[in-house]
Amino acid sequence: MDDLRTIAGREAEQSTEVDRIVELVMNAIKGDVRRFAETLVTKRDDELLGPGEFDLRNKMLGMARHMIEATVNDRKKGGIKVPARSVRTAAKTPASSSGGTRRS
Repeated sequence: MDDLRTIAGREAEQSTEVDRIVELVMNAIKGDVRRFAETLVTKRDDELLGPGEFDLRNKMLGMARHMIEATVNDRKKGGIKVPARSVRTAAKTPASSSGGTRRS
């Protein structure tokens, strides 16, 4: 069972990583947010729902795509921090026959 110091250390590490990802994502979507705001400003009240609404939703999906891409690319660039664990070789399983031929 984890002690409180281990849990607190893990939470602090996760919090630092969250802050770093937030900054990375905000930089990636800055242009998207601006275009989103420009679209809102140019729409009349009666244009916000219907086709205008779907246009805005598509822009939001594009923003989500940029967020995921930025995070994935950052992880690729950073490489792995902990080497993969080695595993034991599986034991040889017994064969169903002794290998000899038998008559049926």
